[in-house]
Amino acid sequence: MRIGYLMNMYPVISGTFIRREIHAIEAEGVAVMRYALRPWEGALVDPADRAEQERTFYLLSGRVPALLGDFAAECATNPAGVWRALKGWARLWRNAGRGFVPHVAYLLEAVSLKRRAARDGIAHIHAHFSTNTAAVALLSHRLGGPGYSFTAHGPDEFVDWGPASLAMKVAEARFVAAISDFARVQLALAAGMEHWGKLRIVHCGVNLDDYPPSDAPFDESAPFVCVGRLCPQKAQVLIVEAVAQVAQTHPGVQLRLIGDGDTRPEIEAAITRHGLERNVTLLGWRDNAEVRRELGRARALVLPSFAEGLPVVIMEAFALGRPAISSFIAGIPELVDDSCGWMVPAGSVERIAAAMRAALETDAGTLAAMGAEGRARVEARHDIGQEARTLLAQIREVTG
Repeated sequence: MRIGYLMNMYPVISGTFIRREIHAIEAEGVAVMRYALRPWEGALVDPADRAEQERTFYLLSGRVPALLGDFAAECATNPAGVWRALKGWARLWRNAGRGFVPHVAYLLEAVSLKRRAARDGIAHIHAHFSTNTAAVALLSHRLGGPGYSFTAHGPDEFVDWGPASLAMKVAEARFVAAISDFARVQLALAAGMEHWGKLRIVHCGVNLDDYPPSDAPFDESAPFVCVGRLCPQKAQVLIVEAVAQVAQTHPGVQLRLIGDGDTRPEIEAAITRHGLERNVTLLGWRDNAEVRRELGRARALVLPSFAEGLPVVIMEAFALGRPAISSFIAGIPELVDDSCGWMVPAGSVERIAAAMRAALETDAGTLAAMGAEGRARVEARHDIGQEARTLLAQIREVTG
């Protein structure tokens, strides 16, 4: 069987979980063709991502003449399919209430996807995220292309359900994968309980062989580590504010931030304002191997975000046997509790600081036990090999 994976941008530096899933499916003997609308504009620091870029077919970038040619050919050879797609396209555009030009692009991309999938012998398209990729997969199917499914992550996908045509995308999909129980419920609220049976849980995961439990000690030099795009929803500015409070009683506290993004200037300003140049280190983006090394020697991962789905970096930290400090939002409580970390209300600097102090004052044996519990949970729920087999079982079921 040959399946297609459809992404908006691929590979992206924060999308390692998709690459892992594709590789795990290929390890089961299934060929996967990578399709994306456009390449990521940033620099790819991981060699595995650069290799994936070479294997990806981009539907939009640099292909405007080809898109128009494909559309003309489709109109000439498949007028009934084009008419079905146009009716679906009109609903998507009407529901959105804006974005005529992007929606025209979705239709053109769908035509090219349908024709490319036929050339590649694709039996099924699986998209990640319910946004433009699911729209393109839907229109491609209406043209006569392969049936589709998509993975919904959240949190942004579960806002403005109507304009996003989420109910329509669920209704026309063969099935929908939700990364958590929380995500499944949000999909049901958007699309209706009549679709509950096609909403399946397929977790994101890690390759456990790549993340063996770390033997780094939980000593005074073990830093807190945060990994993620520097942006408002990740709340790294608040972590710096919390470090300023913790440093009053624990002047040697260390925080290492991996990632880059829009809020870097605000984070740098907070570091300067509180005089934390010796406490907080901005590392920028790092490849997977270095992220793994940093997490493996952490006292705890710190990720007190405002909005998340279920962060893969928590799974990575747990696999390495390190506890986590995170927010009581979305799918995170399905993985983290006080037996393997500390949960804090989103936005509370005082509670973030209290959790960091607790981690600093917890003995090494207890921290190791918390990390071991986290590892056990990842082994049970987030082994990428098992989750890929779960996804493949769904695809095989709907494709016969």
